Amino acid sequence: MSQFRTTKAVVACGVICAFIFLYFGSPGPEEAEEEPVHLAVVECGFYPDELCSALFEGKKAAPQIAQFCKPPHNSEILAHLRTPGNCSRMAWGLHFITRPLSAEERNFSLAYIISVHKELAMFVRLLRAIYAPQNVYCVHIDEKAPQKVKSAVQSFVNCFENVFISSKTQRAAHDGPKRLQAEINCMRDLVHSTFDWHYVMNLYGQEFPIKTNKEIISYIRTKWKGKNITPRVIPLPNANPKPVQSPPEPHPKENTHTSPKTRLKQKPPHNLTVYSGSAYFALTRKFVGFILTDPRAKHMLQWSKDVQSPEMHYWATLNRLKGHDAQDTCVYGLGDLPWLIQSPALFAKFEPSTDPLVVACLERWHRIKALRQAEVPAESHWQFPQESHFNSQPHH
Repeated sequence: MSQFRTTKAVVACGVICAFIFLYFGSPGPEEAEEEPVHLAVVECGFYPDELCSALFEGKKAAPQIAQFCKPPHNSEILAHLRTPGNCSRMAWGLHFITRPLSAEERNFSLAYIISVHKELAMFVRLLRAIYAPQNVYCVHIDEKAPQKVKSAVQSFVNCFENVFISSKTQRAAHDGPKRLQAEINCMRDLVHSTFDWHYVMNLYGQEFPIKTNKEIISYIRTKWKGKNITPRVIPLPNANPKPVQSPPEPHPKENTHTSPKTRLKQKPPHNLTVYSGSAYFALTRKFVGFILTDPRAKHMLQWSKDVQSPEMHYWATLNRLKGHDAQDTCVYGLGDLPWLIQSPALFAKFEPSTDPLVVACLERWHRIKALRQAEVPAESHWQFPQESHFNSQPHH
């Protein structure tokens, strides 16, 4: 029998042996460069807490061992979404933090705009990581999302007074003019909500926080000091973004295919200088009021409706500030965890379908850090159950 066609028991033994090697020694340079052997995926007895610890510590063998382990199960999350019932029991079972963890957090509320288009379990993980009862959350669902996803999200958010679906969710989209309009729709809903929030930030279902709620608030108050953040602001060449290409108009005497036409875009309204920036933002409530009421903002939105990726310049143009990179659009993996948790970034993007262990490890690390910063006694259901044979916690 080929060495690659091993039984599950033999593979499990090999993985456990590799784990022991992982903790008591690091591979040499030559060993580290070898290609990992892709054996059958198995249940790892030390998974995920010890493996997460090894990943955070930068153990060289950890990413290779992670390939042999079954990905984290989302069954608990999905079971709660499929079985609507007692909301208190659901919040308890999904480990939501249900009280402000400090006086600073209680007195400084944040608003979030969260886009959902896939990965339902990832959306729940994101929400419970950034959730605080004093914050408020507007969720808009991609128009292409399946109806079962829309229904599940609706049932889920109905359990929270401070989480709601955008009043115009069906018009949302992942990018382009509809995405921009969907975020403005959410801003209007947030302004009309009863929550007295200070800043609003936008997130997408594949992102996850690197900082706790307390750290985000501290960063806003000490670094931003009442400013709006629209990262990577640079003037566009000739201040004239490319318009969306229109489909070719068929000629009555021609059946041949012609290329799309590109129309010349008119100059922006009010002689505004167009800036290029990030689609991500952190905006003050005062600035949101300007977006919703000022004629210049309204005319700029209208002008942007036939422009490619308008969200990449709309916020930056109206803000006109040289923001800092508060968020990143890179997709991170297992090997990025050691330096990622030390970075100044507030959020990072992941592909949970490709590397589910990354988010599972980061979520457990994030919750432990949040509870250690808390100024109130932790309730039992706030803690994630330990999944470990050695009763250890992720490194932080």
